[in-house]
Amino acid sequence: MSWLGRLFDLRDTLVRMVLLDLTGLCYLLVVPHSTSTPTTAQWVLAVPAFAMALAAHRRPVVNMVAQAALLAVAISLIDDFTINQVGASWALLEMTMRARGPRAIWLATALLVAVDLTDSIGDPPRRFASGVVGLAVEVGVPVLLGLVIRANRELSRQAVERALAEQRQHESESRAARADERSAIARELHDVVAHHVASMVLRVGVARHVLTDLDPRVGEVFDDVHGTGTAALAELRRLVAVLRNPDGVRGDAALTAIEPAALPAAIGASIDRARQAGITVEADLDPAIGSLDAVRGMAVLRLTQEALTNVARHAGTSALAHLVVAVRDGAVHWEVSDNGRGGVPVSVPAGGGHGITGMRERVEVLGGRLEAGPTEAGWRVRTVLPATATEPSTRSLPRDRAASAGSPAPEPA
Repeated sequence: MSWLGRLFDLRDTLVRMVLLDLTGLCYLLVVPHSTSTPTTAQWVLAVPAFAMALAAHRRPVVNMVAQAALLAVAISLIDDFTINQVGASWALLEMTMRARGPRAIWLATALLVAVDLTDSIGDPPRRFASGVVGLAVEVGVPVLLGLVIRANRELSRQAVERALAEQRQHESESRAARADERSAIARELHDVVAHHVASMVLRVGVARHVLTDLDPRVGEVFDDVHGTGTAALAELRRLVAVLRNPDGVRGDAALTAIEPAALPAAIGASIDRARQAGITVEADLDPAIGSLDAVRGMAVLRLTQEALTNVARHAGTSALAHLVVAVRDGAVHWEVSDNGRGGVPVSVPAGGGHGITGMRERVEVLGGRLEAGPTEAGWRVRTVLPATATEPSTRSLPRDRAASAGSPAPEPA
């Protein structure tokens, strides 16, 4: 059926019209007629039909009206008006395939029915009935074939869209999984490795200033250990920054957590899942969230998932939750509150991490501060993600900077 699909492709209208005109010429020149040759009236009506089919191959409405008008004239002037009848029927087929809505299709169908019935006006009832039955071929077949082609084209388009949507979702999930793994590695590097390296560098710096009477060779060892540790700490900080900030490394697609344009749809899906769990969610989403960077976009999504999950778990079914996400001066203001008046709490799969602790850690990584606590009506969680994320590791080690600068610092507890 590939050749049939190719034949009725919208891009090949001109090819179809050329074939139709050649078929019409063969009919006039080769097929025997009641007279030895086609009459002048037949040629006068056929040639404009051929020309209009070619000239208006991309304008189905113009072609339909012109072919119907030529058919009406042919019915009144000549006995054999097959050429004009086929031209009008084919114009109806093209109209059905290309029309934007059903209204144009049915108007064109009514026009051709009215024109065809003019040939039966004044005929006996039996002959008139025969003419009505003939409409099934002249009008019904083009319309039915055109509707089938439209339906197949729409099904193909939907299948392609579904495939693309599934591919985008799979890619987004893969990126999210890689980003989560990178975030976990970044936390381990910061909380364990960087902390101990910073502590060693700090102690070596203190020892260099406390122990003044050292063998020069020992001092060189201290200097080498301090310099190596400082360089290693700087490399660790850069590595943590790369892992936590996907936008910081150009061209690394694996670092992208979520496409900015996909964030509103992802939040909408989380809201729908919460509503399916039984809670009522009122969402106030700023359209500007679609332009957030990938890191804060993923943070907003995970915070929303975890907060709505907690509402379903603790406030219960039929609870009312209010979600607010706004972007002001580059900062993201996020809040979820509930009335705490739901029914029996339900078990909902977790979608955002490890409860309030995980939410707080995620917010602190981006330089924000999470506030969570009861209100007069229920419970509220909110935060502000600043426009530029602040690197926590550089703030938590001021004494290391003092030691590396050559000034003594007290030993950390």
